[in-house]
Amino acid sequence: MPPAAVRLLACPVCGADLGTDPAGLRCTGGHAFDRARQGHVTLLPAGGSPHEGDSAAMVADRAGFLAAGHYAGVTAALADAVLAPGRPRTVLDVGGGTGAHLAGVLDRVPDAVGVVLDASRYAARRAARSHPRAMAVVADTWARWPVRDGALDRVLVVFAPRNGAETARVLAAGGRLVVVTPAADHLAELVGPLGLLSVDPDKAGRLAAGLGPHLQPAGTAQHRERLSLDHAAVGTLVGMGPHARHLTGDVLATRIAALPDPVAVTVAVDVGTWRRP
Repeated sequence: MPPAAVRLLACPVCGADLGTDPAGLRCTGGHAFDRARQGHVTLLPAGGSPHEGDSAAMVADRAGFLAAGHYAGVTAALADAVLAPGRPRTVLDVGGGTGAHLAGVLDRVPDAVGVVLDASRYAARRAARSHPRAMAVVADTWARWPVRDGALDRVLVVFAPRNGAETARVLAAGGRLVVVTPAADHLAELVGPLGLLSVDPDKAGRLAAGLGPHLQPAGTAQHRERLSLDHAAVGTLVGMGPHARHLTGDVLATRIAALPDPVAVTVAVDVGTWRRP
């Protein structure tokens, strides 16, 4: 656990600063949190959380798809936006999953540290090993985050829910949020044939409504590319996202078998930057 990353965290019980002890983390109020043998720490609020996050199978699919480099362009576009206003020293990836996108950002900023927050313990196990300057925390990202006020230069949200109030709280003066969201034509070649969830046509409006009371828009970029995916890659792509909760394995396999092999797939995302007023 990088000491500079630990200093970004706050106790989920009392809000006090956290520090390391032989077993994991302990706050100045005496609350202790063990470090798991896989390397992550669980900082859930008192009473736990109703959210379990992605399953082990979903996380395994995500790890495999990202490790193959299929979303390397998305990670690069994210890093470009993170670095556009300057070089951050502290980065928080909310709903960051396996930590692959945060690792790509940290590779571009040699003196920065990062923290992944995710509700899934399976994701946190992988994120803990994603980068030597990152640490992973199991947390309820819908509730108050176990992060100190004004501690972050950048907050990242890639294909995950946004929490405008908490983002504004943890950002330092001049800090920025970078959000990656799917555009209307993202994965368009797969949505109909496989019966996937489509992008909400009012996505931009909902994003602005959720963030607008707390943050100000500071720019938008687009990333577009075409991938050539074999059937196995299509299966992991579907399995790693919310589509996996709506399709049975047999139905998905039958529909994928009817696709060309390989199949051309459009990756289309919007990269929005928001700043703390």
